[in-house]
Amino acid sequence: MKTGRGAVILGCILIVACVLLGSGCTDTGNGGETAEAGDTVHVDYVGKLEDGTVFDTSIEEVAVESGIYVEGREYSPLTFEAGAGGMIKGFDEGVIGMKVGEEKTLEIPPEEAYGEYDEANIQTIPLEDLGLPEPPVEGQKLMTMYGTRVTVLEVNETHATIDFNHELAGKTLIFDVTLVSIESS
Repeated sequence: MKTGRGAVILGCILIVACVLLGSGCTDTGNGGETAEAGDTVHVDYVGKLEDGTVFDTSIEEVAVESGIYVEGREYSPLTFEAGAGGMIKGFDEGVIGMKVGEEKTLEIPPEEAYGEYDEANIQTIPLEDLGLPEPPVEGQKLMTMYGTRVTVLEVNETHATIDFNHELAGKTLIFDVTLVSIESS
């Protein structure tokens, strides 16, 4: 009789386990959700160049280790609407289909990032048109009235040569991304 009773108990345990696994009740929320276009996603990331140089991250410890830490910056997961075009194309599309907790490396060519480097975006401008109290210096970063960062390439007595290309233009970008959470649309 005891043997029959043990078999019944074991059978009940197996049935309960099958029901739980089949229903998803054991899902920890750590991989059940998949990012879709329109979802608000929260991701941690480390952005690198092909040579391994870290240029940006959402993780404070990585920023410190890489020598790019910015005092006062809040290091936290990046939040954006997947597929809405608010991010560079390769990053935006790269998170779609990821599950919560999933880690993925995105290798993004220039055409899906900040575009190819374009010599036409280099302009020579008279110093008086810059509206600066003092002439800029070579290598200086300036902000246009539209919020675009530009780089001073060369300065003479009358003109400054300014590079209007994004500083990451022409570069393949590598992002190590972890999908932290999803807010479904």
